[in-house]
Amino acid sequence: MLLCSPRVGGCVSGDGPERLRGRRREYDVLNGLVSEVEAGRSAVLVLRGDAGIGKSALLDHLAARVTTHRIARGAGAESEMELPFAGLHQLCAPFLGHADSLPPPQAKALATAFGVSAGPPPDRFLVGLAVLGLLTDVAARRPLFCLVDDAQWLDRVSAQTLAFVARRMLAEPLALIFATREQRGRDDLAGLPELTLRGLDDADARALLDAGAEGPVDERIRDRVLAEARGNPLALLELPHGRVDAEADEGSAPHAHGRVTGRIERSYLARVRALPEPTQRLLLAAAAEPVGDVSLLKSAVERLGIDPDAVEPAVSAGLLDVGTLVRFRHPLLRSAVYRSAGLAELREVHRVLAEATDPGLDPDRRA
Repeated sequence: MLLCSPRVGGCVSGDGPERLRGRRREYDVLNGLVSEVEAGRSAVLVLRGDAGIGKSALLDHLAARVTTHRIARGAGAESEMELPFAGLHQLCAPFLGHADSLPPPQAKALATAFGVSAGPPPDRFLVGLAVLGLLTDVAARRPLFCLVDDAQWLDRVSAQTLAFVARRMLAEPLALIFATREQRGRDDLAGLPELTLRGLDDADARALLDAGAEGPVDERIRDRVLAEARGNPLALLELPHGRVDAEADEGSAPHAHGRVTGRIERSYLARVRALPEPTQRLLLAAAAEPVGDVSLLKSAVERLGIDPDAVEPAVSAGLLDVGTLVRFRHPLLRSAVYRSAGLAELREVHRVLAEATDPGLDPDRRA
């Protein structure tokens, strides 16, 4: 598989609805949301939960459910949290051709925010109105579902602007759905309709563990994985790939979810480190490029002296999917790869990504 010859690939974070066991309540909520939009009414929902609990898989399920409608997807990225309007640009870029229909002050504010026009920092109220008008105009032609994953990593301005839009959506066939981890401190999405995801019950957890196993699972290992995973679907699928250490996660209950996340990340990193060195460097470049732009990533890895064919071991290992976009198996894998890199490695990969980015199309990200 070549980065220069992308294929259309499916979502690998959830592998389809058949893996989403124990989510009838969530399905009912999403189906109701779709019905509202199809009836011409706006809908907003914040999916909350721990890493690996199934938020990304539910977004993928929803995207597969509404393929006859318009879908816009975006995701927060740790590497872009300090870039104002980065998340907003990712979500709205496909619709900028509709900006001409906006009132001139709003169109100018949006153009300045996205680096299309030079000028002082735009009035954020006007930017919010512009995004609301832009999405409403697109939805008037065809129902629009905006899906934002990893909202906890959105830059602050984008998160506040999208929350502003969500509170002002009225009678248009437009949905705005966020997926975010539980947050301490600032929460720009507070007060919006939300649905908190919990761990699977014991029966569903056992069924998912058995379905994801490559062969028979020793009963002692099964019991240990079930105890460690605490109903977390991603943990149930990933922990069997690593060594189950009976002492690894002992401790007090308040830190249970953090320990599960750490175990999943360590399991992912062990699989990454088993790959050839060029493939590991390619994965770091992909982790630092949040959009998943195939052409940009190909140009960047070539600047690093890496053959684009180095992607193949990561794809074969089920860690990366290359289609119209480059996608990690799960956001935790992306963050684990990015956080494990040294400062010099990060500087190098951001430098080549900046060099490979067209300053005319994306000046903020290039900067």
